[in-house]
Order: sequence, then structure tokens, then C-alpha cells
Amino acid sequence: MLRFEHLQDRHILVITAEGPLEKADFEQFAEKFDAGELEQSRPTRLMIRTESLPGWDSLEAFAAHLKFVSEHHRQIERIAIVTDSEILKVAPHIAGLLVHPKIRQFDFDKADEAIAWLDTGR
Repeated sequence: MLRFEHLQDRHILVITAEGPLEKADFEQFAEKFDAGELEQSRPTRLMIRTESLPGWDSLEAFAAHLKFVSEHHRQIERIAIVTDSEILKVAPHIAGLLVHPKIRQFDFDKADEAIAWLDTGR
């Protein structure tokens, strides 16, 4: 399950992953993102928060995740991954080779630092 919180004044979308991700999570995310339902402007920066790797509940959910990334990564400027998961700590290095946004990992208790980086890029 994905929960969304839009920090409108900063153009940041905070995404909290809880439990295995479902196909509907990515369909809902794409629909909101494409329709501009995230208030006045599309977020250009994302903070993804999860204590551990949530995984996907099906192959269809994994495919929906990949589809979202392939269709939207050029519209996103920066992504902060806020986690204590050892697997997700290496994700920025791998994803950085494949997608447009700058990606940086922060420890789970460093969400404020992640927001600051998303705001400034430093």
C-alpha cells in the first residue's frame, strides 16, 4: 500500500510504502500524477519512505511499478529514498544508471535532511 502526502509549497510528494505493493497502488499514483490531482502543480521531487523493502504482492504489481517508472521518470527532478533497508540503500546507485532523476538515500530517521536535499539539491 502507498500513502501520499503532497507538500505543495515545496513541490514534494512524500510516498510512504506500507506492506506489499499492489498493482492498484501504481495505477492510482499514475492517475493522480497524470491528471494533476496533486493540487496546483505536479511534484517534481519525491521522498519515498519505508523502513524495509515492502516487495510486491504479484508480478502484475511489479510490472505496474516498472511501467510507472518508465512513463514518468523524466518528469521527476529528484528522489530521496528514506529507509534503513540494506537492499534499498544500494538502489540509488543502480537506478541512477537507468533513470533521469537524481536519487539519494537517507537513513529512516533523517527525513528532515531528505526534505532539505529535495529543496536545494545539496
